Amino acid sequence: MTLFQFGQTRPEFAVPVLNERAVRASAGILFVVALITFMHAFLLGNFQPTRVFVVAFVIELAVRLFVNPQLAPVYMLGQWVVRHQQPEWVGAPQ
Repeated sequence: MTLFQFGQTRPEFAVPVLNERAVRASAGILFVVALITFMHAFLLGNFQPTRVFVVAFVIELAVRLFVNPQLAPVYMLGQWVVRHQQPEWVGAPQ
C-alpha cells in the first residue's frame, strides 16, 4: 500500500479501485454519528459533541482525499463491518 494513493491497485483492473461496500458502510457510520451529535445539540443545547464531530469529519475527509482512503479511521471501520461480504470494486478516478 502506497502512502499517497487514491484507491487500491488490483491486477484485474486497469485503474485504481475502491470497495463500494466499505465506502457506503463508512458513510452510514458517519451519518449515524452526525445525527446523534446534531440531535444532542438540538435537544439539549450542548454543541460540544457537534464541534468534536465536525473536526473529526474534516480530518477523516482530508485523509481520504489527500493521503489514502485506506488510512482513514472510519473507512477502516467500514471495511471491518463489510469484511464478510463480496467486495464491489468501482473505479477510483470517477
